[in-house]
Amino acid sequence: MDHSFWTFLGVSILVIVIPGPDTALTVRNSLGGGRAGGVATALGVVAGQLGWELATAAGLTAILLASERVFHLIKLAGAAYLLVLGAQSLLAALRSRRAGSQPREAPKAVRPLRAFHQGLVSNLGNPKMAVFFASIFPQFTPRGHAAFGALMSLGLVFSALTLAWLCLYACAIHSAAGFFRRERVRRTMEGASGVALIGLGARLALEQD
Repeated sequence: MDHSFWTFLGVSILVIVIPGPDTALTVRNSLGGGRAGGVATALGVVAGQLGWELATAAGLTAILLASERVFHLIKLAGAAYLLVLGAQSLLAALRSRRAGSQPREAPKAVRPLRAFHQGLVSNLGNPKMAVFFASIFPQFTPRGHAAFGALMSLGLVFSALTLAWLCLYACAIHSAAGFFRRERVRRTMEGASGVALIGLGARLALEQD
């Protein structure tokens, strides 16, 4: 294989393993919906990535990046979505703490379809993905190949790696389900994921374009 592909692979793995909104959301939905919820979230994230990759290969992201107003609106919408999801997790953790040792109904599980939708919207609402794909991917396009096909091929590799990594999170949390079902642990993790999503949403909103 071309040396540039291995470089691309290394850069992709580094970017994917660094925790971000996708990871935080996958953890949150794995806690609330089990392995199915986590995997569905991962599939939603990857579907969003494929949308950005297709737009990059078709040259549409260049139009988005050229319009500061559109870019800013998408960024704010994505940040607001993360803030809402984070607030929901944080409020659920706080309500659980107030309930204390009193018996209460088990929290509603996150359904796979809803988890998929959340992963999709979260990823599409992050215009930094457009910046990443538009600025990084073309650097690794093999010479002599059609630009569209080469960019989509790299995009599919990146999305496959993302799916594998996020599914690993979902499976790890499912394997330790007994530990995470403990009330105090579940409450702590729920609160932590809520704080993480709120922090990531705030950072996205305040980040300079």
